[in-house]
Amino acid sequence: MYRAAFLCLVMTVSVTWARPHLPILSSEMINFINKVNTTWTAGQNFQNVDVSYVKGLCGTILNGPKLPEVVHNTDNIKLPDSFDSRKQWPKCPTIQQIRDQGSCGSCWAFGAAEAISDRICIHSSGKINVEISAEDLLSCCDECGMGCYGGYPTVAWEFWVKKGLVTGGLYDSKVGCRPYTIAPCEHHVNGTRPPCQGEQDTPKCEEQCIDGYSPSYQKDKHFGRRSYSIPSQEEQIMTELFKNGPVEAAFSVYADFLLYKTGVYQHVTGEMLGGHAIKILGWGEENGTPYWLAANSWNTDWGDKGYFKIKRGNDECGIESEMVTGIPLN
Repeated sequence: MYRAAFLCLVMTVSVTWARPHLPILSSEMINFINKVNTTWTAGQNFQNVDVSYVKGLCGTILNGPKLPEVVHNTDNIKLPDSFDSRKQWPKCPTIQQIRDQGSCGSCWAFGAAEAISDRICIHSSGKINVEISAEDLLSCCDECGMGCYGGYPTVAWEFWVKKGLVTGGLYDSKVGCRPYTIAPCEHHVNGTRPPCQGEQDTPKCEEQCIDGYSPSYQKDKHFGRRSYSIPSQEEQIMTELFKNGPVEAAFSVYADFLLYKTGVYQHVTGEMLGGHAIKILGWGEENGTPYWLAANSWNTDWGDKGYFKIKRGNDECGIESEMVTGIPLN
């Protein structure tokens, strides 16, 4: 983790010496990245938004409490060159879902709720298909951190094991016990959503389901059997994904990541904005560059329809050092 952070820092410093400071979200930064001819293409994902809003989206506290590691025996496993959980488990529709955290630093809760939803389906062979509530985790896990102002992914997975989580879909979906109550906001100028503003307050922990939903809150809970960290070795991460499904990962977000459109992201320029958590669902190689396939929670008009690829095998911005997951109790 420290080595990756140092490498990211060295890269930032060396690029900074070579050119004037580029404003965040600017066309100058986009042009700089695209002229460098790196492994990815930059473009405008955010318009008409304040930088404080974007920083607020990075709500993961890095280097937090650690969970015990589970090490796989990889002697007799043959891993494919590319892997995509969406194709591997087509009966689990949550794997294909891109959520929207709105104006709240709840990425730590989203990455967990998304991967937990997927794993409940995968480990029940497609029989149990639910959307686990990011709202329930965000609002009721006091020990996870500060709600919309940041939290720890590891503690979120522990909370699922100890206290359980109810179901709940996207904003205004009426799906599940506790759907998300923070509205999506508009990254673009001419959109239909309300504008993205500063951070919202964390929703209250209401231990009851929305009107008309049954079973009761307590009976709707889904539990994990155990939660654990994944060793940072590439083969260990791939084996975990291959055997058990998507995982949550945290990494350092630099200003250039906000501008990602296509290709395999690696840090090129810009300041560090904070920690961010996402869902990793596969791997592959593009034009000779190995990558992890990840789902973000900034809605489908960010990046590559909500997804991105990030360089694999060199702990790019710490992505391989903070991966957590768990096994459902079903």
